[in-house]
Amino acid sequence: MRTLQTVTLLASAVGAALMAGLFCAFAYAVMPGLSRTDDRAFVRSMQHINRVIINPWFLIPFLLPLPSLVLATVLAAKGHSPGAMPRIVAALVLYAAAFLVTGTRNVPLNDTLDKVPLDVAPDRLRDARAAFEDRWTTWNTVRAVLHTASLGALLWALYLHGAAAGELNS
Repeated sequence: MRTLQTVTLLASAVGAALMAGLFCAFAYAVMPGLSRTDDRAFVRSMQHINRVIINPWFLIPFLLPLPSLVLATVLAAKGHSPGAMPRIVAALVLYAAAFLVTGTRNVPLNDTLDKVPLDVAPDRLRDARAAFEDRWTTWNTVRAVLHTASLGALLWALYLHGAAAGELNS
């Protein structure tokens, strides 16, 4: 069971790291870069990004940490690395909060922007961008921070899990 606990923590940490990296990259590079484009280029670029990101390379690391963290929590409750339990629960809560931000804030904004035709008047593109950009960027930053905090909790849990294994072997 100890090996399963290690695998669940590592899988969760890898997923959290990939998501933290992706959303942080959007916060410090992608969105600032797109902010310098005209409205049509901005809307077109975000539409393309939002369509291509739904793929296994995104979905697996995005979805896998949730069930993995639930299993890690159950294993910790059954006595596998109980000292890591508070960090595992914290990682689960933080990751779930980030997941909810994505589903309730960023995705609906993406869906609305996706419906904007590119052959409309410039003022409609400007309005669509104005309704999207600042709100999406703010919520993206929130989820980047939440994923990063989840990763931090997972790394601490892994450390405690490893330290507990060392104590068992002494």
